[in-house]
Amino acid sequence: MKLLIGLDWSQDHHHVCFMASNGSQQASFEILHTVEGFARLDAERAKLGVPATECLVALETAHNLVVDYLWARQYQVYVIAPTVVKSSRGRYGASGAYTDATSAFLLADLLRTDLARFIPWRPDGLLVRQMRAKLSLIEALRKDINRWSNRLLAVLLRVYPHPVGLFGKLTAQISLHFLIDYPTPQAAQGLSYEDFVSFCRQHGYPCRSRLPELYAHLQAPRPKPDPAALLAYQDEIPFLARTLLPLVQQRLQLIREVQELFTQHPDHLIFESLPGAGDLLAPSLLVKFGDHRERFPGPAVPQALAGTCPYTKWSGKKRSVHFRTACDHDFRRIVQQFAIESKKQSVWAATYWQEVYARCHSKSQAYRCLGNRWLAIIWKMWQTQTPYDEEYHLKQRLLHRQPRRKRH
Repeated sequence: MKLLIGLDWSQDHHHVCFMASNGSQQASFEILHTVEGFARLDAERAKLGVPATECLVALETAHNLVVDYLWARQYQVYVIAPTVVKSSRGRYGASGAYTDATSAFLLADLLRTDLARFIPWRPDGLLVRQMRAKLSLIEALRKDINRWSNRLLAVLLRVYPHPVGLFGKLTAQISLHFLIDYPTPQAAQGLSYEDFVSFCRQHGYPCRSRLPELYAHLQAPRPKPDPAALLAYQDEIPFLARTLLPLVQQRLQLIREVQELFTQHPDHLIFESLPGAGDLLAPSLLVKFGDHRERFPGPAVPQALAGTCPYTKWSGKKRSVHFRTACDHDFRRIVQQFAIESKKQSVWAATYWQEVYARCHSKSQAYRCLGNRWLAIIWKMWQTQTPYDEEYHLKQRLLHRQPRRKRH
């Protein structure tokens, strides 16, 4: 017989429910998040005489050591979204009350009644998992860089505007090195042209023909800040620059490492063929799709997961369409950013965006519509293992727009 197992996890302990196929509860107990606790789970299962391969386990996370333990011992794991579990509690009572034990029971019972709705969880391959970890860190670094650079910009605009726009982005490594070496207006004003040229050469600035222009920008007269304000902020400027520099360098290094892993993946040609995907969005999209094509049996699944498609409430004569908030927000950010970049390089994407923008409430909504269309295309490419071909796609769109001939 198959044994259905509901596992309500937490950081240091987990509640387990064993259920037979007919819905009868076989056991309910709590295990610690330890080697002994995991061993007890196996021991209790062995008492029932059911091999691990005949056990279906439902839980609400894939990011836990207990999942690694179960997968390594050939349990069949199903990861059920917390929103699904929450919406199913009403089956057993109207009060909304629940405990760890009832949550574990509910998870096991969902496998009994709704198994056809769920897809068995399988871990992605090593390359995808490595890229996922690095991309997650890259995104965390991006947020930190944005936060610290916004503060640095505010301080510079208040007391030392000379370096703003000098070398382009404030987060460029040469800009940060300049603020570390010349952290005050006095230091910048006292810099000779020869020293400035030497600094630029030392840090590999490529546009030497612009050096006189940059030096003039640096020496141009500016309104003088209040001396007290300058004194208050002068130590913060080099501190922020020294804080940002290793973050920027580490992020660039991680992007290079992701690219090396990306080119080793068998699906990399599919995703790097996407117009505007670049060094970061292409591997990000690959990671979100993963290795296992059965995970997304149709394009509607990644579209819903990324939150690019709305959902409809329709009852009788009342019908309303709503923005999808329950989704993978990181996936939505990636798809929307890709839609923005693709519009710059793809003829059909730019045309499609103009068409939908005319009937959308905002640019963001139009980019979501474009991203939603892109996900359907990427899903087909991914399933057929075919790189993107703009000319072929334009021909297909033209064929679909032609009126069908009437049959006589």
